[in-house]
Amino acid sequence: MNFIKVLVRNMSQTKKWEPLKKVGIIGVPFEKGQKKYGVSVAPAAMRSSGLIEQLEEIDGLDIKDYGDIDVGSFEEPVNVDNMAHLPLVSDCNRKLSERVAKILKDGRVAVTIGGDHSIGVGTVDGHYSVNNDMILIWVDAHADINTNKTSDSGSVHGMPVALLVKELSDYWPYLPTMDWQVPKFSIKNLGYIGLRSVDKYERLAIEKYNVPAFAMEDVEEYGIKKSIHHVLQILDPEGTKPIHVSFDIDSLDALEAPSTGTPVRGGLSLREAINLMEIVHSTGRLRAIDLVEINPALGNEVDRRRTIEAGLTVLKAALGFSRRGTAPRNISDLPIQTHNNN
Repeated sequence: MNFIKVLVRNMSQTKKWEPLKKVGIIGVPFEKGQKKYGVSVAPAAMRSSGLIEQLEEIDGLDIKDYGDIDVGSFEEPVNVDNMAHLPLVSDCNRKLSERVAKILKDGRVAVTIGGDHSIGVGTVDGHYSVNNDMILIWVDAHADINTNKTSDSGSVHGMPVALLVKELSDYWPYLPTMDWQVPKFSIKNLGYIGLRSVDKYERLAIEKYNVPAFAMEDVEEYGIKKSIHHVLQILDPEGTKPIHVSFDIDSLDALEAPSTGTPVRGGLSLREAINLMEIVHSTGRLRAIDLVEINPALGNEVDRRRTIEAGLTVLKAALGFSRRGTAPRNISDLPIQTHNNN
């Protein structure tokens, strides 16, 4: 039998968990992990576009908004080469880690709205502090596993995975202000979906540690359903571990989400992204999701609206929105219709 078919069959036989019905929202208006203005306004733009209201429409979902992370503006210079705004990145992520941990301890799914992808350091660190058996699905056009020595840009939004995984800790110099964050997460619990712009060092790291990485050519060959089932089966064959999804909007094709800082053509369709998140939701084990890199300052009004709507749709799919509609709880809820035969 085909290997992929075996994986899908095994996934269907694992224990079904019940998805959490409580959600905590965090906004992170942070953009110093990259160079373009605008990604910091995404949390406000998402809220004003009906984030809370649309999530509340999902049957049985209890939403609590935990507000925004207080993002500082003053930073003392530090002696680290090719790593822009490290003190601000560190301060934001430290606060975010604490907030994510609180939401999880409150029994809620942590939904974090960025901000650039450097905030993945804080979300994953906070999640790991509560669930140290978690697995991480990084949905992105980019692998974000550069260090300051391998990055071309020096932007930290291309480094969060390398900062998180303990296997790469020896490749970093001492990082002033980052003493609060000790890399404990194992790269063995990481999987990628949607890659199509991977640097040489990143590819070397992925191959060296045998990270399950479904690039777009793999998604095209196997389809999104088999791709995510494969990643989940490799990372969690018993189907028992909490799941963290870090979703960069640039994982979508640039036609689906044009208002982002590093768009790459040839990405996921919105329908594929919806199906991906529906499958993760169906496991019942989703405990944290990040949505990052929406930049309302880029593009025209149509671009902005299209990108924000795509982000909202992805979140709704992750949290239980059904494209089939919501069935009535009782047959008595159905309207009684009478017919006049005269």
